[in-house]
Amino acid sequence: MSDAFYGSDFDALQSFDPDIAGVLLSELDRLRGGLQLIASENMSSPEVLTALGSTLSNKYAEGYPGRRYYGGCAEVDKAESLAIERCKALLAADHANVQPHSGASANQAVYGAFLAPGETILAMSLPHGGHLTHGTKVSFSGKWFNAVHYGVDQKTEDIDYDQVAALAREHKPKVILAGGSAIPRLIDFAFFRELADEIGAIFWVDAAHFIGLVAGKAIPSPVPYADVVSFTTHKVLRGPRSGAIVCKAEHAAAIDKAVFPMMQGGPQMHTIAAKAVNFKECATPEYQEYAAQVVRNAAVLASSLGELGIRPTTGGTDTHLSLHDLQGVGVTGKDAEARCDAAGITLNKNAIPYDLAPPSVASGIRVGTPCVTTQGMQEDDMRTIARLIHRAVTEGDADPTHAVSTQVRAEVTELVERYPAYAR
Repeated sequence: MSDAFYGSDFDALQSFDPDIAGVLLSELDRLRGGLQLIASENMSSPEVLTALGSTLSNKYAEGYPGRRYYGGCAEVDKAESLAIERCKALLAADHANVQPHSGASANQAVYGAFLAPGETILAMSLPHGGHLTHGTKVSFSGKWFNAVHYGVDQKTEDIDYDQVAALAREHKPKVILAGGSAIPRLIDFAFFRELADEIGAIFWVDAAHFIGLVAGKAIPSPVPYADVVSFTTHKVLRGPRSGAIVCKAEHAAAIDKAVFPMMQGGPQMHTIAAKAVNFKECATPEYQEYAAQVVRNAAVLASSLGELGIRPTTGGTDTHLSLHDLQGVGVTGKDAEARCDAAGITLNKNAIPYDLAPPSVASGIRVGTPCVTTQGMQEDDMRTIARLIHRAVTEGDADPTHAVSTQVRAEVTELVERYPAYAR
């Protein structure tokens, strides 16, 4: 085990706490031993992980660079300033706040900056591809604010833009939100900008899922259109598990005050340093090629699964993920997830538009290509993965000792050994 991966004190950790050290090693074995197809996951570089495990974790630094409430912040100020400037340059943004602890924290700050309790937001519904923090009743966003939801057209399964316009004109929301967690197609940001201007609303994009593709210049950017863009740094972007916000200059003060002191206290300076490393990685030509390959891989995986009878909603994908309807093969999302897990394939059950099954069962699965692309896999490998998923789903079992599950797992092992995660 290299010092660069676990830090210089892994041997000491193993000696002091073999239980936790064992978990770290077992998780590495899990990553290396299977296919990771969760669309919201990726594998951060050893350089990002090194910053994440650094002594910057020790520093309390409430406030912002040059305006802290604690002494001794000269060095962490450098890290945060680098992260801010790199984020702004990467996304061509006026202003960046890199302190949010997560995507949900970033979203909470956007609410705090632009909405008072009880005011109205228009966002995509969770069952049609939105997110918990977009006004669902179990979230703070649905408890504190009046959420009106739009969905997808039943025929195209893409955003119903006519419905969006009608709801915006009827309810006059303070904020219009675009983005979600299961949207395979590109979003028409120009449409949302024009609509927001028409009714005098703030236009917010939650780009958590696709911001890495924007950074890699693989898809169009929402930044020129949106007043504010929130995102996570751990999906396609391939950074530490955290969040960030970029916005237009006129909203900078409101966003900064909403992050601190309204929603958060001291920032995680080790994570901010890791974000700075990640933003530098994303500014390279190598990352741009990676982002383009993620999209190519996702398109081939989606079409290959469709050819095998596992239909992609919307007919395919423009991004890093695809959503698939299992009704044609007579398997629930819950069973498909369990069967794939037994075969060494990690993906998630997911509701499809107009799903009649409960979310805990679901009629679909969601697959993404960030991790396997990080490992170096390309289009032909996606065709292999589609075949393995199809066999696991239609012939396998949740029991890992089942004959088909065992056979698929053996093929998965052969594939990932050619493209090892965190190669030794």
